[in-house]
Amino acid sequence: MTSQIKVKENLIHSLFFFCSVLSIFIMLGIVVVIVTESIGFFREIPVWEFITDTQWTPLFTEKHFGILPLLNGTLLVAFGSALVSIPTGSLIAIYLSEYASPRVRGVIKPVLEVLAGIPTVVYGYFALTFITPVILKHVFTDVTTFNAASASIVVGIMTLPMVASVSEDALSSVPQSLREGAYALGARKIHVVIGIVYRAALSGVFASYILALSRAIGETMAVTIAAGATPRLTLNFLESIQTMTAYIVQVSLGDTPFGTIEYKTIFAVALVLFIITLSMNILSNLISSRYRRMYQ
Repeated sequence: MTSQIKVKENLIHSLFFFCSVLSIFIMLGIVVVIVTESIGFFREIPVWEFITDTQWTPLFTEKHFGILPLLNGTLLVAFGSALVSIPTGSLIAIYLSEYASPRVRGVIKPVLEVLAGIPTVVYGYFALTFITPVILKHVFTDVTTFNAASASIVVGIMTLPMVASVSEDALSSVPQSLREGAYALGARKIHVVIGIVYRAALSGVFASYILALSRAIGETMAVTIAAGATPRLTLNFLESIQTMTAYIVQVSLGDTPFGTIEYKTIFAVALVLFIITLSMNILSNLISSRYRRMYQ
């Protein structure tokens, strides 16, 4: 019996190890493909032009290969979605962790999970058919059909469950003794929540913010449908913009010949997107570890 248990444990260990190694090789394969194809692009287009040119028209007769308009659109949507998801998600997490009864928590958390399971294309059409014509056009008369504001709102709704769920888990993991100690010293409920519990869980809460931003930056279908396909440098949420992911979709679904400079722009844009998300994950780990050391 003991030998059978050991065999099963070894099989499970081997399976887990294989999955871990496989994920590493898949990641390395993706990086190799992106970098290899991007090198071919940068052999024809100088890196300086790519990062400084303010126009992105690789599919036009007069071609420009400046990534700034796409980067602007991506960060505009990410910032707008953060204004929706981070404050709302944080308040929901605090309520669920510190104020809600178990019965209420058992109802609200599954509803949040349902929001996370809705296909992104549905969010895109929701923005196009409801948020823009019904809400935004009644508030802003100069808003266009495709705009960054509606894309930001729906992406914020999409990332809201991530912020609320991860933050609530972080807040709930704070030892009850910290709360009781604060109450014993005469602290009020709000002071305990904000000054003790929230600060003690800050590493996990901040990780939820970074995850939400990363999801917003990498979102594709919702922003492709709602934000439009007009790469431009603008801070106006009421105008049509184009994100990096939306451009990749546009070229991938088009008639761009394989191996051309237009085709290679997909990988150059993907490389920038990969660098941004990787940098955000590294920053998240650094800040989270710092706060963990501060409050241990």
